[in-house]
Amino acid sequence: MTGASRHPRTRFAIVGTGSRAQMYLDAIIGPHAEVAELVAWCDTNPGRLDWYAERLRTSGVAEPPRFAPESLAEAIAEFGIDRVIITSPDWTHADNIVAALTAGADVVVEKPLTTTVDGVRRITDAVQRSGRAVTMTFNYRYSPRNSALKQVVSSGEIGEVTSVHFEWVLDTAHGADYFRRWHRDKEQSGGLLIHKASHHFDLINWWLDDQPTRVFASGGLRFYGADNAARRGLGPRPIRGSDDSPLRDAFSLDLREDPALRGLYFEQEAHDGYLRDRDVFDAGITIEDNLSLVVDYARGASMSYALNAHAPWEGYTVAINGTHGRAELSVVERGEVLLAASGRPTAIVDPSATPDGVGRAAVRAVGERLVVQSHFGPAREVAIPKGDGAHGGGDARLLAEVFRGAAEDPLGHAATWRDGVTAVAVGLAGNRSLERGQVVRVADLGFGPRADAVPAATAAGS
Repeated sequence: MTGASRHPRTRFAIVGTGSRAQMYLDAIIGPHAEVAELVAWCDTNPGRLDWYAERLRTSGVAEPPRFAPESLAEAIAEFGIDRVIITSPDWTHADNIVAALTAGADVVVEKPLTTTVDGVRRITDAVQRSGRAVTMTFNYRYSPRNSALKQVVSSGEIGEVTSVHFEWVLDTAHGADYFRRWHRDKEQSGGLLIHKASHHFDLINWWLDDQPTRVFASGGLRFYGADNAARRGLGPRPIRGSDDSPLRDAFSLDLREDPALRGLYFEQEAHDGYLRDRDVFDAGITIEDNLSLVVDYARGASMSYALNAHAPWEGYTVAINGTHGRAELSVVERGEVLLAASGRPTAIVDPSATPDGVGRAAVRAVGERLVVQSHFGPAREVAIPKGDGAHGGGDARLLAEVFRGAAEDPLGHAATWRDGVTAVAVGLAGNRSLERGQVVRVADLGFGPRADAVPAATAAGS
């Protein structure tokens, strides 16, 4: 936090009350209530505020005042807001960040920092003019398994990094969801290279303590979308998942079956017409579902990166090669997505709890493994502390830092707007490469005279 709070507790506002806001609301009224206070909030959909307000009342907490999203600056002054938590849709991040900083508040923002080059420019200028702080909530950094890999690379055990292979697979429960909601529109989300992969690119930047310099990308919409459905002969499709259409199938999401999705989205459609459950094989989807990148870094390493959004299991594999050896991290977050007797998909985390109730051993068991091997030596497995909660145990640690400040942290988990810039820089360059079919230098993205805001690569071994 920049400077001392003007009040006994830090005064927070929340901008955007979709599903991601729940994590912050629960933290403010729960484990961090003695240091944090929610004093105002806003959303473009009043029904979502109503739904969360009822949750607050049930917890014995009074609803904070509401303000119009376009009146953020005025609300900061009126309510004495210290920090603004931004969980609004991606394309609104730059406007909200700039407004909050200019009005004198610090910012906590969900990834991605922004979706456009212009957004980077505007945020950079606002930070430098205001002197306020922007915290990026890259929660995957805090996951014990990712911290363990950071420790291995930082220790020098595998030497100077020469190359990285990073593959992330999203399954037909999670991956499909990006193609139902507003994320399917690249103008709004920047595509998966911005919205989803900024997590991944930040991990690489952090693990290597380096910055990207050049990107070449290939990919396309190859599974979801109307053209692919027609090519595979899928036939007529439902408009949405939350109705009783006989056309619904395993890719249809029924918002009515989940209390939070029903309350936040299905029951609030009359306010704005937003459908959270569109068919994944619709026309008009403009994001990619298969992506491959080659990324060069300032110190000379390169990365091959792949993202697939329709895999039968979910997780990631990263291998980091160095002059002294190699480190390999393998993570299975969900081993399979099966169909219940009703024909509806059931995401399986515990293989003993199958849809038919028959326990069995999982071939692809949920878990994680970090193996390190030096040249001319045996492989060793690195013990990974158990992480509880979402994002591999990262959310709880992140929230503690957001609300209570950074503890001693030799691995440097805390991320700022600068880290947000270097993460989205890979996605911005990747999208430009997809458009042009050419290699794109990060320096040529056009951040302009403020391009020096992106931190230069530090000396090797630092």
